[in-house]
Amino acid sequence: MADHDGTGGVRPLTLAWVGRHLDIGERVVKTEALHGGITAEMRRVTVGRRDGGTRDLVLRTFVDAAHAEDSLNRERGALALLAGTGVPAPGLVAVDHRAVHCEYPSLLMTHLAGRTVLEDAGVEARVPLLARQLVAIHAVRPAPAERPPQYVTLTTADTVVTPKGADAATWAAAVDVIRGPAPPYEGRFLHRDFHPGNLLFDMPPPGPAALRITGIVDWAAASWGPADLDVAHCCTNLALLHDPAWGVRFAEVYEEAGGVPAAASSERLYWQVRDALAFSEEVQQVSLSWRGAGRTELTARIVGERLDAYVTSLMDAPG
Repeated sequence: MADHDGTGGVRPLTLAWVGRHLDIGERVVKTEALHGGITAEMRRVTVGRRDGGTRDLVLRTFVDAAHAEDSLNRERGALALLAGTGVPAPGLVAVDHRAVHCEYPSLLMTHLAGRTVLEDAGVEARVPLLARQLVAIHAVRPAPAERPPQYVTLTTADTVVTPKGADAATWAAAVDVIRGPAPPYEGRFLHRDFHPGNLLFDMPPPGPAALRITGIVDWAAASWGPADLDVAHCCTNLALLHDPAWGVRFAEVYEEAGGVPAAASSERLYWQVRDALAFSEEVQQVSLSWRGAGRTELTARIVGERLDAYVTSLMDAPG
């Protein structure tokens, strides 16, 4: 989705900065606000070329600069690292992470073709693609100096919000899982926000059989940490977006695709539960975002019920 606003939606200093990173003879002819961004403003920037054609870029602007520098540095590093790897990420054009040239911290990158696909129909065909793509991300092996910062988790046992009507004993047991220290892990390059809303798809005729991922966006949380953390995050998103069973299934499909999760089931459970409980603090925000993307039936109540069912399934699983 996009709102067309000419070039008036981009602030003057930022527009001038964008212009300095275009090719000779190019100019910005139109910008569009892209919906779906939570932590930053996202705009498609249409650039007029000398030959009369156009090309598109994407501008990310952090009006709230509280975490802008860290986020932009993570994204800059990730995009530079992924160039030439085969992982379909945007190309880095320019970054002003301290707002030296722009009104606010900003990053300019290439625009990727495709669209997000969030509907329930066809999820069984998309899940294997997601799993294979996540395996490819985790296969990237940066040199130590190129690794992104260590992962962070903000949820604690004291910040978890038990959904209304949930079984208190089950949730108390789940909270106990994350009270202890994190299990040991082998570090991997992580997207850290890998879920259907950050993937772009192309589905040309004749239909789902031709479905392919054309892009992975929003690398502002790129991290170094356990592969299970990325897997768990996608599991929770699939559970809330489609059905709790898909959350459980994605972990299996990831392993079938060649992914290497933690060896012990207790260690895998730790990361799955930790990510699921983190969503307990964001049910309203998550449901609002998905409704804005067209899933109007996903009210906070329904998302909360699915989260409860997913947590319960994790705690009831054998092993």
